[in-house]
Amino acid sequence: MKWHVFPNGPMCSIRRALMLWLLPLFLLVGALSAVASYWSYATMVGTFMDEQMQQLATALGDNRTIQPTPLNAERVEKRGAYVVQTFDTQGTLQVTSWPEVRVPLQPGAGFHEVRQDGRSWRVYTLRADAGGNANVQVLQSEHFRAKLAAERAGAAVAPLLLLLPLCGLALWGVARAMSRALQDIGRQAAQQDEHHISELSVAHVPKEIEPLVASFNSLLRRLRDAFATQRRFVQDAAHELRTPIAAIGLQVENMRQDVNCQASADRFAQLESGVRRAQRLVDQLLRLSRQEAAGADGPAIVDLQSQLRESINTLIGLADQRNIDLGIVATPTAPAAGALTLHCAQADLRSLLDNLIENALRYTPEGGVVDVRLLQDGGRMAVEVVDTGPGIPQELLPRVFDRFFRVPGNGSNGSGLGLSIAQAAAQRCGLLLTLRNRQDRSGLIARIEPA
Repeated sequence: MKWHVFPNGPMCSIRRALMLWLLPLFLLVGALSAVASYWSYATMVGTFMDEQMQQLATALGDNRTIQPTPLNAERVEKRGAYVVQTFDTQGTLQVTSWPEVRVPLQPGAGFHEVRQDGRSWRVYTLRADAGGNANVQVLQSEHFRAKLAAERAGAAVAPLLLLLPLCGLALWGVARAMSRALQDIGRQAAQQDEHHISELSVAHVPKEIEPLVASFNSLLRRLRDAFATQRRFVQDAAHELRTPIAAIGLQVENMRQDVNCQASADRFAQLESGVRRAQRLVDQLLRLSRQEAAGADGPAIVDLQSQLRESINTLIGLADQRNIDLGIVATPTAPAAGALTLHCAQADLRSLLDNLIENALRYTPEGGVVDVRLLQDGGRMAVEVVDTGPGIPQELLPRVFDRFFRVPGNGSNGSGLGLSIAQAAAQRCGLLLTLRNRQDRSGLIARIEPA
């Protein structure tokens, strides 16, 4: 089984992994520093005290009249005072500075570790045969030595122990900053779409992550080229098809006057319907390719009401041709003129409104009505395009935004691209496009509002 630095689950994070591995290391370093400091100071204190004991014993051994200063428990155990004992040549205690301790004369000269009456002592013995006038023994509390070493080691280690939490916080901050830097790269990648594909910046990318970003940039370049190739293909194909289809339509129209029988006239009517549908499809493909190319333009401040009037003026000819009443209907909540603007690409908003109004005109029977309503509710704008057409079966509403999907049996020459183009434009404008059937009569309501 392969071992990984990053564990599975919630701990699979660079920040958490750094804390998981480095914090225990900091704690281990602090513990080892404390142990090393205690050992160092214990050795230093022990060496210094041993030299003092040895010098004191030598000085007392050369003095024939030894009169040590009397001591008490506080001075011996808390302040580390030396306890002095002298013995005669037979090993009998003669003089002691603290009678409470009765450590016998140790065999052999030098240092000894003695435990007597529940107390541990460091003992230095100077024998009379070593040049002294008496057997001298100097004692010091081991408890005091250990306490002194711990105090000195604690004073040395305390700054390090205080710095450990600060180091932990600094580590957390650095890990968090690193995590945010990587998240910024992710946000740059998430902002890419088919109309705004740009390479990610490697200015502040760590060397370890730079190959990954470079690979992703290479993928983005290939993806951008693929989208550009697709748009060029659709546009070129639509341009190439437009002329022959127009020529076919013209020839069909010229041939109609030569048709005399009813059966041939019916077939010519079907042929003309097919040609018109092909022309409509080519026009929509051209519009789709132009819209996708225009999607790369930057957003601007667009007056919604002005754009609505422009779209209606463009399509008023189609409305008159089909004898359909088209216009803007004033509502009580309609905003004042010039009071409603959108921050989006003007070409996208124009495409959205044109497709919705044109779709309503084409599916509304002759003599019908198409109303464009501009609403404002609680500071949020909404535009509704309401027609008196046949509507859409409820079960087919989720599919009408699919490309080339046409509602069966509606008898229209639509291409199945209008609503798909409108939805894509609405998304780029930050708007939500919804469709619903009218409740008062047959017809459809297309509504756009902020997402």
